[in-house]
Amino acid sequence: MKYIVMLGDGMADEPLEELGGKTPLEYAKTETMDALAKKSEIGMAHTVPEGMSPGSDTANLAVLGYNPRLYYTGRSPLEALSIGVDMKETDIALRCNLVTLSEEEGIPYEERTIIDHSSDEISTEDAAVLLDAVRSSGTETYRFYRGKVTTLLSGTKAAL
Repeated sequence: MKYIVMLGDGMADEPLEELGGKTPLEYAKTETMDALAKKSEIGMAHTVPEGMSPGSDTANLAVLGYNPRLYYTGRSPLEALSIGVDMKETDIALRCNLVTLSEEEGIPYEERTIIDHSSDEISTEDAAVLLDAVRSSGTETYRFYRGKVTTLLSGTKAAL
């Protein structure tokens, strides 16, 4: 028998005024999901262990049969493995975002404020240009990898 596991990650949302007071899921056209549901066995599962922060990373580990209490060490190693980074037991993966900082006159760099956590939805191609500039600064301790708009840093020492 073949299985399709469909995870509604992020579907629990709030109603939005611009969608007529509906949630994104209520507003969405879901013909394919509806057709699959008619032919499926449907259920709910508690995928995040008591006391752990709910998130797709912990829940997806559980859905795949891994106990998040034993195997969850953070999002970074999961993302590194998903893009093919060869992680050694001594490696530490750190997930980094490209951000947009405020540009007030006379404010020192270290006192600026993050005004966008995703650098204004920077494209993967533009992020690659910035990452290449970081790589060219030359460091033997860290290796930088580009995910899909996500930048990962891995190395044998944990320092940023």
